[in-house]
Amino acid sequence: MRKPIIAGNWKMYKTLAEAKELAAGIVINVKKHVGTDVILCPPFTVLAAVSEIVKNTVIELGAQNCHFQEKGAFTGEVSPKFLLDFGCKYVIIGHSERRQYFGEDDALINRKLKAAMGFGLYPIFCIGETLDQRNQKQTFDILKGQVLKGLEGISLSDPLKMVLAYEPVWAIGTGVTATKEQAQEVHQYLRSLLSGLWGPDTAGQVRIQYGGSVKPENIAELMDQPDIDGALVGGASLDPESFSRIIKFKG
Repeated sequence: MRKPIIAGNWKMYKTLAEAKELAAGIVINVKKHVGTDVILCPPFTVLAAVSEIVKNTVIELGAQNCHFQEKGAFTGEVSPKFLLDFGCKYVIIGHSERRQYFGEDDALINRKLKAAMGFGLYPIFCIGETLDQRNQKQTFDILKGQVLKGLEGISLSDPLKMVLAYEPVWAIGTGVTATKEQAQEVHQYLRSLLSGLWGPDTAGQVRIQYGGSVKPENIAELMDQPDIDGALVGGASLDPESFSRIIKFKG
């Protein structure tokens, strides 16, 4: 039985004071809710503050991105080693906004995944198709390319050390969510891809999240699907009450 995993991606929101208030509110609401793994992924600028707030709680810390080198002349970048200093356990890699706005391709994402894992970070590896690609019935082809190229040369000895996140681009921040049937169909396909890479035993244990306009009103039906193991939450993670209701989807 795969343990559910809910991650909040705060994107480029929250000043220091706002981040402290949000993190503290989530901690109070979640308390010792141990049935679900919970990760907060705030901006780099508030990682240290949020790290202190979630210390000694059931909540883990994650970052939204990292570079593929440990150090060097890479102005404006953040090393995986720096994330460890902040207490991060997870890091989001390959988010569609990084692909779309910053030109990250599968080869670069592959380097970042290898770097993150090399430092002991657990990647939340994001994939997803655009609306045009879905309408042209290219969903599976696009996802297959992103998975196989992103994971090229990567072996996985511990299935818990990587999370796959399916985020259809057409559902991110749009208010449109894939139906539970659409999401399950894709998650099942992704698990079959992982089975071809790492074998059915490992694939059966890797957790696959859904992301894209997840909210308290739709989380339960998504989580009821056999191959959906959690959610990567955007806007709804910026409100402690809303995010806590998602975490407690079982009631």
